[in-house]
This record gives sequence, structure tokens and C-alpha cells, in this order.
Amino acid sequence: MSQDRLNSYRVMWTLVMYDLPTETKKERRIAALFRKELIKDGFNMFQFSMYVRHSSSSENAEVHKKRVKRILPEKGLIGILQITDRQFGQMELFYGKKMKELPQIPMQLELF
Repeated sequence: MSQDRLNSYRVMWTLVMYDLPTETKKERRIAALFRKELIKDGFNMFQFSMYVRHSSSSENAEVHKKRVKRILPEKGLIGILQITDRQFGQMELFYGKKMKELPQIPMQLELF
């Protein structure tokens, strides 16, 4: 898919990066619950403790950011980053020295 789409500056990606304590059984349960809630909201695992979600607009991305803020655990470090589809497309991924394709960008119907 071409990264030169006209709406590539309006389409957003939300990245949630976290480092939660997992010393006790209760902390592991809280971390697992946070992860499950992210998945339930449409986030996909990009790396361990990093989840990404595609949104068709910045308004939609804000909705998901607010949802993440509502489920934040009491302890731990959580980062939420929103970038445009254009910026996301400029990322280079590697498995060791071997280059890897970026995740598929969902198709969006453009009416205008």
C-alpha cells in the first residue's frame, strides 16, 4: 500500500508503551487486565509492553487515548504517543539485521 495517501496526515496511530510492576500476583493480575483492556479497545501488540492502534482521524484517536487514560493502573510507567500515518510509515523495522515490513494499514474508504 502506498504511504503517499492524501489523508496520511489525518489518519493517526496511538502507541501505548508501559512498564508495570509484576512482583506480586496482584500486580501481575493488574498488568494482565490492563493489557486485556487495550486489546479489547482494538490495540495490537507491536512489541512486549507496546501496543498500537490505528484511528481514521485525530478525533477518533483522542477517544481511544481517553479510554486508555480511564484504565490506567495505580502504579507503573505508561506512555501514550499519537503520530500521523505518515510518520508511522517512515518507521523502519528490523529483525536483527533483516528488514521487516510494517504492519498492514487498515483500508479506509475516502468519499472526498
